[in-house]
Amino acid sequence: MNVTKIFIPTIFLVLIVIIGLMWGLPRYNVWQQEMAGKAEMAKAEQNRRILVEEAKARLEAERLNAAAEIERAKGMAEAMKVENGTLSATYNQYLFIRTLEKLADKGSLPQIIYVPSEGLTPVMDLNKLPKK
Repeated sequence: MNVTKIFIPTIFLVLIVIIGLMWGLPRYNVWQQEMAGKAEMAKAEQNRRILVEEAKARLEAERLNAAAEIERAKGMAEAMKVENGTLSATYNQYLFIRTLEKLADKGSLPQIIYVPSEGLTPVMDLNKLPKK
């Protein structure tokens, strides 16, 4: 009699647990998959936001680079107006020589050889330059 008092409730309890697991595990799996899907969706959304922000940053950088290029071009145009309108040929030669010296200081030119010329013909004697 003692065995049946313990055995029957134990069997009943085991059956209830098995039925509960049979009912609960499929629902748990569905819930787990739903949560995994939501996590993936949130991750994809975050990655999309990151890509959008990076694209906006690149666009802003390109706009700033374009504005800088426009300003540089304006400065070059102004400089060319000044040089073409008021600077003498001697001053232009001075600017050319100064540019060559800067290149040589950077190591871009191993040696500077300046050959004065008049109409693309080298001047051999600087004392006999034609007067303008």
